[in-house]
Amino acid sequence: MNRSVAVGSILLSASSLIFAVTYKAKVSADDQSLAGYSSESSRAERQWEEKFREIPSPDNLRAYMQHLSARPHNVGTVYDKENAEWIAAKFKEFGLDTHIEQFDVLYPTPKERVVELVEGGPKFSAKLQEPALSDDPTSNQQAEQLPTYHAYSKDGDVTAPLVYVNYGIPEDYEQLDRMGVSVKGKIVIARYFHSWRGIKPKVAAEHGAVGCLIYSDPHEDGFVQGETFPKGAWRPKDGVQRGSVADMPFYPGDPLTPGVGATKDAKRLKIEDAATITKIPVLPISYADAQPLLEALTGRVAPPQWRGGLGITYHVGPGDAKVHLKVKSNWGSKPVYDVIAKIPGATFPDEWVLRGNHHDAWVNGAEDPTSGMVAVLEEARALGELLRAGWKPKRTIIYCAWDGEEPGLLGSTEWAETHYDELQAHAVAYINSDSNGRGYLGIEGSHTLEKFSNDISRTSPIPKPNFPPGSEIICTKSPKPNRPRTARRFVSALTSASPPWAQDRTTPLSFNMMASLP
Repeated sequence: MNRSVAVGSILLSASSLIFAVTYKAKVSADDQSLAGYSSESSRAERQWEEKFREIPSPDNLRAYMQHLSARPHNVGTVYDKENAEWIAAKFKEFGLDTHIEQFDVLYPTPKERVVELVEGGPKFSAKLQEPALSDDPTSNQQAEQLPTYHAYSKDGDVTAPLVYVNYGIPEDYEQLDRMGVSVKGKIVIARYFHSWRGIKPKVAAEHGAVGCLIYSDPHEDGFVQGETFPKGAWRPKDGVQRGSVADMPFYPGDPLTPGVGATKDAKRLKIEDAATITKIPVLPISYADAQPLLEALTGRVAPPQWRGGLGITYHVGPGDAKVHLKVKSNWGSKPVYDVIAKIPGATFPDEWVLRGNHHDAWVNGAEDPTSGMVAVLEEARALGELLRAGWKPKRTIIYCAWDGEEPGLLGSTEWAETHYDELQAHAVAYINSDSNGRGYLGIEGSHTLEKFSNDISRTSPIPKPNFPPGSEIICTKSPKPNRPRTARRFVSALTSASPPWAQDRTTPLSFNMMASLP
């Protein structure tokens, strides 16, 4: 569908943020004054917003997407740096004062990975590899791709009986206790969903497990939901969800520099003293690799709500099934490149509104984060056009294209820690996005902005048939535990080890978006 999307334009007044979710759709002006505006200034504001809506180009969005997702660009790769430099050049082309800030972070990449069934069934070695597909030419870029792994998993080489723990969350271990099943000294296998992945190995270790496998069950993410790729959007049997398992609820960012920016001269912890690295080895696997392991399990049949979509009887174990798990990583330092672009405020230049989206990916990242990043780029281009036409924001707008979000909010956290004093003095709001898809507009953040967000949704119709304006808005203070598959977890980049903003209304507001559009 040939519609232009620019998510998150910021137009400011002295008393309120005027945040415009913009589409190539004509929105009729309302004679009623906008919140924080007089009748006269409301008319002027609407005129600028109408001009803004006419600028974004689908052709530009497509070109940005093709460039940024052409090659794998995880942290430390040549293309990650090239993308950062390309984004910076674009911001400069749009007329924004732009620079790149580099931080050096601990970033492990896999050296050895082994998962094999050694007892209790036919000997089986997991492939731990996503095959190339003729339908997706980029899937052949395997020499540049990260292997399937979990960043910040502890190194380990363990052989132990296997236990199935459902989603691997605390209530599942309570159920295991009632069943008389212990995971102490065992390797657990959990399925994705119902928690962030880093919770699963953390809770497993707390219960005495020595290793953890996490797989995508087709019940939540596969053929049970619909056609799998390439026929449909759902995960195929060999697909694996990469991700970080660092203990980010404890503190995000570089594990070796908690509370301070990871600059070259920063004091660093020893790796063995880093509290956010897992206590046991962890690996993600596909449901093709998981099925032989689950089939080998005996013991009690899993409760009905624990049964997934594979055509097997799900058992809990333990039994004769014994698994060998080995994880060994390269524990080196890698650079991350944050692109920072500024539009000075005309009336309140010392009050900053920050607008962020990350640019790094686990592989090519067309959906996450590039679908969000291209909208930010076109949004910035549109504001540059307005600047040349005479418009000026009242407050300073700072665009932030973060690096290293995927492994642990690295770039945003290190930048915020480095600029902590400035942010405390000047930041008034942070607006984040991650990706765009089909279906819903979701907004999460400070409740102070809830009415404001709903008002904006009513004046920005969602371009999907039979969806009345404003009907799809989702406003919550924090992400819901069971989100739709298209949603993404959002965490404000303006964080410290103990962020005060939820309690202190005088501190910056956090505003996070997921726009899902046709």
